[in-house]
Amino acid sequence: MSFRYADDNAEAYRYPLTIDQLLESALATAATQEIVYRGDVRFSYRDFADRVSRLAAGLRAIGAEPGVTVSMLDWDSHRYLECYFAVPMLGAVLHTVNVRLSADEILYTLQHAQVQILIVHPDFAGMVESIGDKLGDFRIVTTAADGADPAASDYERLISASRPHCFDPVDEDAIASTFYTTGTTGLPKAVSFSHRQLVLHTLATAIKLASQAPFGMALGDVYMPITPMFHGHAWGMPYAATLMGLKQVYPGRYEPARLLDLRQCEGVTFSHCVPTILQMLIDEAKVRGDDLGGWSMAIGGAALTQNLLTEARDVGLNVFAGFGLSEAAPNLTLSRPLTGAADSEARLCSAGLPFPLVQARLLDTAGNFLPHDGVAEGELVVRAPWLTQSYGGNAEASAELWRGGWMHTQDVATIDTLGYVQIRDRLKDVIKTGGEWISSLMLENLIQDMAEVDEVAVIAVPDDRWGERPVAVIVPSGDAPVPLSAVRAHLDPMVHSGKLSRFALPDRVATREELPKTSVGKIDKKLLRKQYAAEGVSE
Repeated sequence: MSFRYADDNAEAYRYPLTIDQLLESALATAATQEIVYRGDVRFSYRDFADRVSRLAAGLRAIGAEPGVTVSMLDWDSHRYLECYFAVPMLGAVLHTVNVRLSADEILYTLQHAQVQILIVHPDFAGMVESIGDKLGDFRIVTTAADGADPAASDYERLISASRPHCFDPVDEDAIASTFYTTGTTGLPKAVSFSHRQLVLHTLATAIKLASQAPFGMALGDVYMPITPMFHGHAWGMPYAATLMGLKQVYPGRYEPARLLDLRQCEGVTFSHCVPTILQMLIDEAKVRGDDLGGWSMAIGGAALTQNLLTEARDVGLNVFAGFGLSEAAPNLTLSRPLTGAADSEARLCSAGLPFPLVQARLLDTAGNFLPHDGVAEGELVVRAPWLTQSYGGNAEASAELWRGGWMHTQDVATIDTLGYVQIRDRLKDVIKTGGEWISSLMLENLIQDMAEVDEVAVIAVPDDRWGERPVAVIVPSGDAPVPLSAVRAHLDPMVHSGKLSRFALPDRVATREELPKTSVGKIDKKLLRKQYAAEGVSE
């Protein structure tokens, strides 16, 4: 087979897919557009680019050479956005530190990433001081506390004392960012992404969002993240918003009242968050009597239930679900309704349709591909040009992640004939009882419909006869516990209609004041399984 290639031309420019090109696009079309922090700081994209250049010069002066790791502990801020650009544009690697991890876990990630420069918000200075003697030689740059004079901070002095930096070309395959994924057993695992991967992820994200209005983000929108910038590049949305030249609003630490104030004062129209944050915003809006009409919200990190979708609509929010992985930078799918379809709301709560350039398949336990008929359930495996290639320094886990040349998500899913992905459960959360698999997510969605239930997690506990049995761990909406009899009575009609197997009816119910959450706001089922397997559960 013979392929044809373009004529070689020494004069032609080989355009690199590097982070700086995203900022160049914004400057070409939206140089005067605003970037806002907490309503207290605001500047144009042109000023932002100048700050990025000066920050890069200051960081270079204190050791940020190509390949050096610059770690950051901060809330969602203009500073974080500046580092999203300045650090990779130097050829250095930006390590976005999960500030919700324990001090020991943060120490591990900093050591593993070989931090040499650490940018720290004062809220985390005490924690850094407690572990600093275990990190070896590194340089700390402290930012301003909220409400304090920024000019007095190391970070601002670094910018003001520096001249704009003249950036050298960076290889598009050089690592731009790294962070650590949790949620599985063992130590956090390092994932990293090149300039090329992040640019392709940004382009696909922008295309996907702009092509499905009003269930997306497009020109004219005002963007505010409510997903931590340390987690999956804030779902890649800040890069996409910059590419589009949108007004961007950064809220700092998440406080429901402040978020709603910023939405109103700055005209925010697009955000993204996990369901627990969405519930907080809805509750605050109800207390204040706010109408949140005109605000669209992408929901991920956990399942979006139809009850929560209805609650969001009641206060004017336009919500829809998406799905991704830390290993995928993180975007893979996003939902939108099917025009005229009776199940449009259900589709909004599904994982949705793949992003451009994403290939999604289902595998059975023998490694065979399954049909996309909306019925067959298997592990969701994916390919895309921005997926991490490995877990840094962990060859065994890397081989398992990419077994067979597909990235294994560890999620059980279906894909229907139109391409919509429905996540049924995590492989580790599926309840295996008497030879049947029971979806904990399906049970949670059904139990959540009960008025007496505020939150619920369904977990598997060991059982001598059946292997595992489902247990519902419930946070009641009122003062009284929710009895097992009420839960079973609520689920019985689904059993009789064939929607639910009789083996799926929980044997026991546990009541708690709150459910434990992971560092990214997901219900910590691993902890619940450990607790109730050891302690037992009584109604």
